[in-house]
Amino acid sequence: MTNQHPINKSDSAKSFGHLPLIGDSAPAFDAETTQGTIHFPRDYTGKWVILFSHSSDFTPVCTSEFMAFSRLVEECRNLNTELIGLSVDSLSSHVAWLYAIQEQIKFRGLKNINIRFPLIADLSQTIARRYGMLHPEASETKTVRAVFFIDPDGIIRTILYYPTTTGRNFAEIMRILISLQTTDEFGVSTPADWQPGEDVVLPETETAPTESTNIKKNKAQQSAGWFQADSALSADKIRNKLHKHKKQV
Repeated sequence: MTNQHPINKSDSAKSFGHLPLIGDSAPAFDAETTQGTIHFPRDYTGKWVILFSHSSDFTPVCTSEFMAFSRLVEECRNLNTELIGLSVDSLSSHVAWLYAIQEQIKFRGLKNINIRFPLIADLSQTIARRYGMLHPEASETKTVRAVFFIDPDGIIRTILYYPTTTGRNFAEIMRILISLQTTDEFGVSTPADWQPGEDVVLPETETAPTESTNIKKNKAQQSAGWFQADSALSADKIRNKLHKHKKQV
């Protein structure tokens, strides 16, 4: 008998090509959705986008997530952000599922939910593969729960992956979105567990302290080391800045 090397599952991942990373341009695509055809990123010029995948229609965790996402639509739009969902199900399956959610499903006080953001039908898996939403060692036929935060310039700013068995944390999704926009608008960073209204971190210094960095630190709340300085930034100031930006787009 001829000796054969066992198949290495990781080899199958190589066929998926380069997966997009933070800082990359988000791959462009045209897609049929429950809200008509979209051309990405052209149709979303000047807007933030949260592009996310779910594993399958008519499944309980995905249903709960879509109801949770629907609750965030207005808040996201106030932050100049649009939602786009995706799975490798058909358009007819999507439509039937969303109709069932609206007519039959209750979740944590939510009911009669009309999903008002587009849901991409990706039967060919073209977009899912382009974005690395299919993880072959988890499943070659179902997308993981991926979340891509894409800025108005079409650049990927954050990527989250959840397994199919674990629903997403929507408070964290909104925290990330507000953090990204806050760091862009105010030129700061946000520390661990940051929430809007808490102190932010002034720009990092890569060398020993100078007179200018000391002056900057003296205007902020002093931290233990020269390499960190915190500064107050109110939730109202953040909200007014981000919402004002949305109205100008």
